[in-house]
Amino acid sequence: MEYNFYGWETATVKPINNTYQAIHSPKDLYDALSEIWCAETCAPRMRDKWTTDNKTLGQCSITAFLAQDIFGGKVYGILRDGGNYHCYNVIGNCVFDLTSEQFGNEKLVYENNPEQFREIHFAKEEKRLRYEFLKKALTEYLKREV
Repeated sequence: MEYNFYGWETATVKPINNTYQAIHSPKDLYDALSEIWCAETCAPRMRDKWTTDNKTLGQCSITAFLAQDIFGGKVYGILRDGGNYHCYNVIGNCVFDLTSEQFGNEKLVYENNPEQFREIHFAKEEKRLRYEFLKKALTEYLKREV
């Protein structure tokens, strides 16, 4: 499979637990989430623009925090117009952004960005519910794939 998300070349970190036994790297997580991301997991403010051709649109924070659950590390955010943060993962020297494709050819800066915390992001009930939906959908998807 061809990957286009930011950092795919070095996204070789291993899981910190065996909760998702079929996930061995961020690429495996990306493969699974590519089958799961949907309008329901997209941020409500972007939902009307979500399509199967742009599956990663509006999925960043819930995806980054799920990746953190699996691989550890920290979640950082790139400040966007409108005051929202685009979230991505940093584990040691490995930086990857499973949802970067939503920006097309726009070059994002993955340095000197503030750390993001789930307590703040999930204070929004809808975001916490989308995260829980994504997490459950991943579990169900992996059961079917075995």
